[in-house]
Amino acid sequence: MRALDVDVAIIGAGTAGLTARRAAMREGASTVLIEGGPHGTTCARVGCMPSKLLIAAADVAHTAAHSAPFGIHVGRTHIDGREVMSRVRSERDRFVGFTLRDVEHMPEEEKLRGYAKFLSDNELEVGGHTRVRARSTVIATGTRPNIPEQYKVLGNRAIVNDDLFDWKDLPESVVVIGAGVIGLELGQALSRLGVRTRILQRSKHLGGLRDPLVYQSAVAAFQQELDLCLEAAILGVRKVGDETEIRYQVPGQAEVTERFDFAFLAAGRTPSLDTLDLSQTSAELDDRGRPQYDPNTLQIGNTPIFIAGDVNGALPVLHEAADDGRIAGRNAARYPDVEKADRRAPLSIVFSDPQLAAVGLRFNELPADAAIGEVDFSNQGRSRIILKNRGKLRVYAARDTGVFLGAEMAGPAMEHIAHLLAWCVQQKLTVSQMLAMPFYHPVIEEGVRTALQHLARELQ
Repeated sequence: MRALDVDVAIIGAGTAGLTARRAAMREGASTVLIEGGPHGTTCARVGCMPSKLLIAAADVAHTAAHSAPFGIHVGRTHIDGREVMSRVRSERDRFVGFTLRDVEHMPEEEKLRGYAKFLSDNELEVGGHTRVRARSTVIATGTRPNIPEQYKVLGNRAIVNDDLFDWKDLPESVVVIGAGVIGLELGQALSRLGVRTRILQRSKHLGGLRDPLVYQSAVAAFQQELDLCLEAAILGVRKVGDETEIRYQVPGQAEVTERFDFAFLAAGRTPSLDTLDLSQTSAELDDRGRPQYDPNTLQIGNTPIFIAGDVNGALPVLHEAADDGRIAGRNAARYPDVEKADRRAPLSIVFSDPQLAAVGLRFNELPADAAIGEVDFSNQGRSRIILKNRGKLRVYAARDTGVFLGAEMAGPAMEHIAHLLAWCVQQKLTVSQMLAMPFYHPVIEEGVRTALQHLARELQ
């Protein structure tokens, strides 16, 4: 078996792993990048990029089919599923190619193919062919889709987002299990592309929203367009020929049995840790086999092992994975002299319509005496002009200082509004300082001003 000695071993060649490698190298550390699965980040292969390609096509189809209120009458819209999916796959492959080129250009001695497992805190075995001794290690193995046991009887009729983006054509029908970020985004996109789609969510939760009034506005908006069933109890599933048969019941309604071409499982993702043999290290593991770590340093206990990106289960979005990689890579290179890092303001976005977003503190994290302001987009000027007047924005501030704490929102262009508000959280601006900023007319940002004015009155 080959032997290799390095300063920092990095397991996983996704966003967090690649960023960790660069950060460690900037500190002068020697590194090896280990990958057993397909190269290319989760975002580029099966996440944010291909999903936005599908959503973009869906939005065009929806606009064409709903132009009559503007006095624009378009003939029957024809959606060519093969053309839609061809563009999704080709552009997806283009994005993946950028990552692949980064890995291909690495010196051969700095990368290993194969799955890694720990032999001790400082030793790894890779693919049965190489033993790596490292002063420290970064785990950046990402996540895999969660496939609940009851759906395994469906065989190839049960799919996850990894499968969806390899479709050659659009199916006739899909049942979506889960109304989190993935289920909501892709369920709505499929529906707008002419696929008979039903979204079943076992709880009341929707898109990660915590603020009850924002949540209510979002549910009302989605249920105008989508077959969205909240608190749906799944009573049974089975494969019938080439179809999925599913029995479910919503509180207060009769049991329903329906058949679909596919069951799209959007019930979250699971950290890819089970093949690492972490039990061979001195890491303290919980009852699910997940390590205890410091979120400010990403160090696992007092070990020379660090954990970064989706695999740590904290903030499964690309910019946070990149930040994690930078923090973990730097601390791994400097070990044992690790440092706590300043984190950016929390920011999350769901690219549905209306878009959902949250910045800073969530509603359930607010201090008891926090002040709250809001705006309803139903009569907001620019939103009504473009017929995107659905949803609500709620903004939060500390009552004693007037410092802006965060916001939750459902509405038009929230991807842009959320960025502006996240910057305000990070800069620790007060509500009065935010209101002193320029607001043009007529723009959706005027809704932010309305919400902040309401918040300022509440502070008084």
